[in-house]
Amino acid sequence: MADKKLVWFRNDLRTGDHHALYQACQDSAGGGVLAVAAITPIQWMKQDEAKCRIQFWMANLDKLSLELSALNIPLKIIRVASNDEIPSVLLSFSESHGVGELYFNNEYPGYEQTRDEAVANLFEQKGIRTRRFDSELVLPPGSVLNQQGSPYKVFTPYSRAWRQQFISMLPQPLPKPKIQPLINITSDEVPRESGYSSQLGANWIPVLWPAGSDAAHERLQMFVIDSSADYGRQRDFPAQPKTSSLSPYLSQGVISTRQCLAAMQAYSGETDWLDNQWVTELIWREFYRHLLVLFPEMNQWKPFKPDVENRLNWQCDEALFKAWCEGETGFAIVDAGMKQLLETGWMHNRVRMITASFLTKLLRQDWRLGARFFMRHLIDGDFASNLGGWQWSASVGADAAPYFRIFNPMRQAERFDKTGEYCAQWIPTLVGLNSIKQHDPLFSSAFQRPSRVIDYAHERKQSLDQYTQADRKP
Repeated sequence: MADKKLVWFRNDLRTGDHHALYQACQDSAGGGVLAVAAITPIQWMKQDEAKCRIQFWMANLDKLSLELSALNIPLKIIRVASNDEIPSVLLSFSESHGVGELYFNNEYPGYEQTRDEAVANLFEQKGIRTRRFDSELVLPPGSVLNQQGSPYKVFTPYSRAWRQQFISMLPQPLPKPKIQPLINITSDEVPRESGYSSQLGANWIPVLWPAGSDAAHERLQMFVIDSSADYGRQRDFPAQPKTSSLSPYLSQGVISTRQCLAAMQAYSGETDWLDNQWVTELIWREFYRHLLVLFPEMNQWKPFKPDVENRLNWQCDEALFKAWCEGETGFAIVDAGMKQLLETGWMHNRVRMITASFLTKLLRQDWRLGARFFMRHLIDGDFASNLGGWQWSASVGADAAPYFRIFNPMRQAERFDKTGEYCAQWIPTLVGLNSIKQHDPLFSSAFQRPSRVIDYAHERKQSLDQYTQADRKP
């Protein structure tokens, strides 16, 4: 008799506040609950998944298996090359294990939506019901609209409406589900190798990012208690560990946004905790998914503002792009950020904006090149947020004040790395120099630094002229 409930895990590697898992356990009437995850090396490559991200995903999957085991829920592993094979393989697996219903949480990028629709259609054809949930987001795409019932296209009014709706609903995280009846199925061992090995040193990931929901919640609580109150003032200084460093856990669903908000409400001690700048950053994550679903052309790497991009002239200079990728531009804070990314799979958010602005506004290289490079190297690679952030940097995204924002890498270093501590950490030849000397071209050759690949003032003027013309054309 097909009465087991099957929960399909993807980038939602947790047992708490997991709507699909919770409902499957609630619905189970003695038939038991089974879990499954898919290893898809070709698909990961197709989607520019960073190898370090997949290594971290596998480590979190292993921790999830232990959590599920404590609930008497076996985790099975299926291997397929790509999404195209998932529907038939998952159906065959379900039929062979007596599955009556499939449960999973929605994902919002185009590849994932296409995959999930194919699975749901095939399962329905075969008489197996699918149950889908919006567990990743607090307020799902399409639920936050303006007074005319249209999608928000700018973040600030969206964030105001989001907060108002949150206050009216006060959504809370779900608890872990109850322990299930034992079923006679053995969990698969999560493999140590995925066929998609990391490009980082083997020791970096567990040191910087210990896997599992326990580690994520410990990090969350420490941040909320110790640093969240000062986050708005301290978050832009890359040498200081004042960010939450939760982005890798959020991107893989090891922890949920609702759990983060609940921790802020419980531990921050602020009466106006919902206005905290870190909460604003969480709302940005929701906004970018809102855009991805309601403006689906963005899934094809198309700009939110094609009318602006159509009037721009992206350069194609392999040497400049290579210098940016390798952190050899001669601009200290840009190079330090890129070297941090290459070495650790992560980059401070302020420096992400600086490096992205440098590539798009000063080197005038196509933002897609930078976006894909980031996705191929970031441990917290997230298609929606990465896409939205790069379009914002290139002024072709959802942004109220676009073209005239060009980050001056020297001024950014002076403001946010005044002592040069961050730059020196990733460029050892700069140790002992303050920020001003680090980006002074007179010191470059003496300290084995590459010459600057561009003249900042000249390229800034060129970009401003181009963006101004694009903005004025009908």
